[in-house]
Amino acid sequence: MDIDLKYAYYPFTSCASDYVKRSGKSIESLLDGIFGRDVINRAKERVIQSIRGDIKNAFEDKDIPDIVDIEKELFSYPVARIFVSCIGDHYLIKRYALAEAEAAHVHMKAEEPEFLEKLAREFNIQCVLDRHDFQVHFADYLRFAYRMHDPEWKLVNRRLENGYVPVNKKDFVRLLQEAISDRIQSSLPLDLSHALKSSFSSHIVDISRHFDELKAEFRSDDFGEVNSECFPPCIKHMLALVQAGQNLAHSARFALTSFLANIGMGAEDIIDIYRVSPDFDEGQTSYQVKHILGSSGKAYTAPTCATMATYGNCFGKEQMCDWISHPLSFYRKKLDYDGKGARQSLPPMSSLK
Repeated sequence: MDIDLKYAYYPFTSCASDYVKRSGKSIESLLDGIFGRDVINRAKERVIQSIRGDIKNAFEDKDIPDIVDIEKELFSYPVARIFVSCIGDHYLIKRYALAEAEAAHVHMKAEEPEFLEKLAREFNIQCVLDRHDFQVHFADYLRFAYRMHDPEWKLVNRRLENGYVPVNKKDFVRLLQEAISDRIQSSLPLDLSHALKSSFSSHIVDISRHFDELKAEFRSDDFGEVNSECFPPCIKHMLALVQAGQNLAHSARFALTSFLANIGMGAEDIIDIYRVSPDFDEGQTSYQVKHILGSSGKAYTAPTCATMATYGNCFGKEQMCDWISHPLSFYRKKLDYDGKGARQSLPPMSSLK
């Protein structure tokens, strides 16, 4: 059978799935042999990387990966889905789907428009290639753009031509990322037999340990008193915008609020920060902040660095940003390095006006 490198970059596509089926290799057959061991280890690595926020191709440092490299990467995807399903945690499923979509996003940015048009058909997206740009049917545009809260994504701020919305390649790739994340998330968890779960039990224990470490790492009571000097540059930038009286985009407001909540700031203190915003509404802000803090039964974790970049909320990168993958990790490491200085709270609201 022919195999294309793109299968490994986009393992969620029908072509990749068909290749796996035609190969004759069953999940059970991967439990024995060197190839199967490598696939399983890569699948475990894939899920752990998604927990930490960034899936990397196993062969990204190779100029020309061979067929074995491609097959290992390709077969690791269905096994990774099994691992995620065995744990069955909704937050892990969402995090895994987002990480897979963001990994695909990196490669889609470099693809030719013709390939992207073909990929869109995987998700029943009606589109027409217009030189290097695209025309997307308004219904499909709304299907994925509604969750992008920046004003530029609102349909009223876009041209509509004969029922189609013109978008450039960058925005088209962003829509495809949402489609990929939706497909992966909606297909999990898988219905697995007890025997299959038992076969992978040792790997599930290891993945669960990493997942538990992530949740423990982001518990607010681990951070101590809030120290604004240790905030990552993206959070400092958002605070500066708020303090300057500018309204934040919804994605930025969610990132700022969830970050402050995760490091231990209370709802009332967070609400006070937004009082200088031109569109401040006491009731609405209180509801949104308390919802993020967990009033509905689920507390939210701040977005990863990759997600921040995707939504255009990554600003003023520092050297430390090159080797961390989460704003909370940046804050924790800064606290460790800043042990000599006294921890300071955010300045009072009177100084922000």
